Amino acid sequence: MTGTLYLIPCPISDETAPWDVLPAANRAVIDSLDYFIVENVRTARRFLAKAGIGRPIDTLEFRELNEHTTAGAAVEELIAPLLQGRSAGVVSEAGVPGVADPGALAVEACHRRGIRVVPLVGPSSILLAVMASGLNGQSFAFNGYLPVKPPERAQAIRRFERRARAEGQSQLFIEAPYRNAKLMEELLRTLAPDTRLAVAMELTAPGQFIAAHPVAEWRRRKLPEMQKHPAIFIIG
Repeated sequence: MTGTLYLIPCPISDETAPWDVLPAANRAVIDSLDYFIVENVRTARRFLAKAGIGRPIDTLEFRELNEHTTAGAAVEELIAPLLQGRSAGVVSEAGVPGVADPGALAVEACHRRGIRVVPLVGPSSILLAVMASGLNGQSFAFNGYLPVKPPERAQAIRRFERRARAEGQSQLFIEAPYRNAKLMEELLRTLAPDTRLAVAMELTAPGQFIAAHPVAEWRRRKLPEMQKHPAIFIIG
């Protein structure tokens, strides 16, 4: 018998207590595990401590799977204990594992090896932003980060706008929090006045901000403080 790979969501914001956003049913799964495949050991330990895991933290085994991990031998080594019958939990830095997250490598390897994969319920910033945007939730695409260089970034913004207009597909993307304000300025310079733009910041945190307006309306408004606040932008 092989073990099971559990995909364990965690809060999006450090200001949010785990059981304010996670279902109580997740607690029994977390308490049953002593092996965790995580994006960052320090963050994962802090999450499990806040969640009140039933085992002492020092008795748990943590192995990192992050943006520096490549598919192949390193991932096979991570899932080897599951082939021997031990179950594991995958924990992201924030939100749900496997979505815009390197945990997908472990999931893919488990499917290849016939290991059972169980996703648990929890907050996804991507889905929460789409839900709250009022834009098309039937067809949407998450595009990750935009290019850093201004010419390439402007081209990407125009390309996403064309796709949103031609296909009706909502276009989601993110930026490093310290560059949010500059990105917002470029969006308002580049997008057509009637294009709708949604911004969702600090989702599930006490200071949560969500708004969606035509670009012309955004240009008339006082913009929120955006620096150092995790945000998702949606063109629709």
